[in-house]
Amino acid sequence: MTTVIEDDLPQDRVDLLQELGLDAQNRATMGRVVGTGNIAKAKELPDGTMEATVTIVEDTCAWDPAILVLPHGGEIKLTVVNDDTNTHSALFPSNGDSKFLWLMNHSRGTATLNLDGPGYYWYSSPGGNDEGRGLTAAIVVLGDVPPEARLDRPDQPRP
Repeated sequence: MTTVIEDDLPQDRVDLLQELGLDAQNRATMGRVVGTGNIAKAKELPDGTMEATVTIVEDTCAWDPAILVLPHGGEIKLTVVNDDTNTHSALFPSNGDSKFLWLMNHSRGTATLNLDGPGYYWYSSPGGNDEGRGLTAAIVVLGDVPPEARLDRPDQPRP
């Protein structure tokens, strides 16, 4: 369902993250830094909706992927897997209302989200200090803001 982007980080960055203790929970930081995990792209279906799978990895208190990239705004169906031996939850952003899943150990569920605008959307497991231990992740929606939602200001420089 998702395409994982291979870890092509420069080796010196990987080594530095490990040396500083930022690549594992409960070391130099209370939790993992979002940028130390995998990045994956959601699969776009013929009807324009998307699908992906996110997993709570056993004994890591981390989401895989840590960053999920959507090619555009719209509806995405997430399969959420808890491979951990502990119970967790998932609180996802979605237009209109957030989506909450309770995830018993070694369970799975689904959440359908509507993320219609480009930007960064954060999600986590809000119970039992999971967020503090690193169980947070991001969904990045690519694309431009629709004309009707743009601010009335001069054009801004584009990369």
